[in-house]
Amino acid sequence: MTKPEPAPPLVAPSAPVVCAHTAWGLLDISGADAIAFLHGQLSSDVEALAPGQGQYWSYNSPKGRMLANGVLWRAGTDPGHVLMVLAADLVEPIRRRLSMFVLRSKVTIDDGSKRDGLLGVAGTDAAAAAHDALGVRVQPLTAVPFGTEANALALPDGRILVSSAATRGPLIHAALARNATIADAESWRWFGIAAGVPMITAATSDLFVPQAANWDVVGGVSFKKGCYPGQEIVARMQYLGRLKERLYAFRAETDDVAAAARVFSATFGNDQACGTVVNAARDPAGGSVLLAVVQSVAVAAEDLRLDSPTGPRLRSLSLPYALPDAAPAPRTPRMA
Repeated sequence: MTKPEPAPPLVAPSAPVVCAHTAWGLLDISGADAIAFLHGQLSSDVEALAPGQGQYWSYNSPKGRMLANGVLWRAGTDPGHVLMVLAADLVEPIRRRLSMFVLRSKVTIDDGSKRDGLLGVAGTDAAAAAHDALGVRVQPLTAVPFGTEANALALPDGRILVSSAATRGPLIHAALARNATIADAESWRWFGIAAGVPMITAATSDLFVPQAANWDVVGGVSFKKGCYPGQEIVARMQYLGRLKERLYAFRAETDDVAAAARVFSATFGNDQACGTVVNAARDPAGGSVLLAVVQSVAVAAEDLRLDSPTGPRLRSLSLPYALPDAAPAPRTPRMA
């Protein structure tokens, strides 16, 4: 198998960008029972977080498929306040679904996007740009406060999220724009693809178990916590199953790639798709880059096509992390 080529850069590595439109939204969860409630609903260990700390999370169906995912953090020193970032087109569906399970718990779930805005900063020098503009020194998965009700949180891959009251957003954006190039949601997606971190949207909700989307690799699943929706299936796949598909990065010589587009391979015949696009973005170098969940044997055959068996060819790109072996992990022996 030919060694995958590295993903081409979207911008010069030292040139940070600031994105006012990330296509991401916020859920604001608060209340005395908020932490315990989320701990019992999400794949991550919410109860392990100290104030200000963050983590990747997914919210799964009872069948173990990801309904949504993103990053969350405990807001400030309030012991019962969490901000959850997810795809903007899933904010209301997930708010409604989570609210169905609140019952008598002391939890309030609001659309935080109506009050707070999100900005994205990316590029090799993103941290320096944030420091020069905002006076903050970001830390991975830690919300660093600045000004009035504003926070900067660095993702593990170096991208930075800045949350603030919507009224302050234009001022913060202007400050960042003096140190970074103004970019759009397409650029923000490009950096997520380069990082190998998928974002589930309405088009791909309820399609993949977390491991198929490499969510276990990037740290979005805790295998030490208790029950949550789909936990039994996720755990069974981790310890007893054999995962046949994973998230891979590709390049296509076309500008027209949509989330949920199907991937085909002669290995699977002309009528059966072997994969699904999760995220895609146009590349300034031409064509598109994308993340797709694909059957591993089809990736090895290197004959993947987009949309149809005769569609644009997909060329493998390197992910910035190693994938685990497809074989199931050994069982932990019982203590005598």
